Amino acid sequence: MIIDLHNHIIPLTLIDAARREPGRYGMRVEDRDGKIFYERRGKFSELQPGFCNAEAKLAAMDEMGIDVAALSAAPPIFLHHLPVEAAAPAATLINDGIAQFVEKNPARFRGMAYLPMQHPDAAIAELERVVRDYKFKAVEIATSIEGAQLAEPQFRPILRTIEQLGCFVFTHPYQCSAKGGMDDYDFYNLLGFPFDTTLMVSHLMFSGALDELKSLKFVLSHGGGYIPYQIGRLAHGHKLRASTRRDSKTSPAELLRRFYFDALTHDPQAARYLIDKVGADRVVIGTDHPFDMGPENLRASIDAIPGLTADERAQICQRTAATLLGET
Repeated sequence: MIIDLHNHIIPLTLIDAARREPGRYGMRVEDRDGKIFYERRGKFSELQPGFCNAEAKLAAMDEMGIDVAALSAAPPIFLHHLPVEAAAPAATLINDGIAQFVEKNPARFRGMAYLPMQHPDAAIAELERVVRDYKFKAVEIATSIEGAQLAEPQFRPILRTIEQLGCFVFTHPYQCSAKGGMDDYDFYNLLGFPFDTTLMVSHLMFSGALDELKSLKFVLSHGGGYIPYQIGRLAHGHKLRASTRRDSKTSPAELLRRFYFDALTHDPQAARYLIDKVGADRVVIGTDHPFDMGPENLRASIDAIPGLTADERAQICQRTAATLLGET
């Protein structure tokens, strides 16, 4: 059995609302020759069926061999620049749309909540509603919120509520924090997204946020960025430089076990290193569907991991994700 914890949708609930009220939700929608196009920050993209059609999503899952997919909002609809009067109803539209997907096939779909993180009170209210009404076990959060790091104090009440409600956090980049030299060759995505994850994790480690949120679990997309490879440098610096211990005395090496990682590294040797470094019980499957940065062949990418044992395969493909979702 394969459970995919990194799978995106763009619900028609939001698309239809944006069509009715152009501009309110920071996006426009146009119908062209029977196809839907949505605009975000000046760029129009086609709304592929895999984003908004449950049957198309299931067909893709069947082709990839995925049994269960946890559905999260696609980064293009991270609407963290909106004022509360638009951001809060947009979050409700997104979450209702995710729930409608789940209702169409509850055996195959799970839902992740989307929150208006820039407005903590509204985010907490929406989280409580979604957990109460839809029983979601996960919350998707951007690695930063319009440049503000997740470890910053204004987000602590949201993270604390997630922890108290027994949910886990799935993090995904949507902006490139690095500036200079990033405009060419899609580097904002290829290099910037993994860096954003690395920066978020480092802030959570060094700020003391993880010392306070002792049981909150984080799942990192794209193999965890550069964190698994550079954790030794972070731990070394924390040990030797007093300024790095200002807010937390806990070594980053110790805090690494607080994180879970999808195996979407695009390289079997890198996936093997990740498993050896953090343990199979901290690795899950992620496809990034329907974006083109997913694996070309999911089962082949799993089979190519050197020395993968039957127990490791079962852990990565099913058991770790099932535990996070509260299904064991």
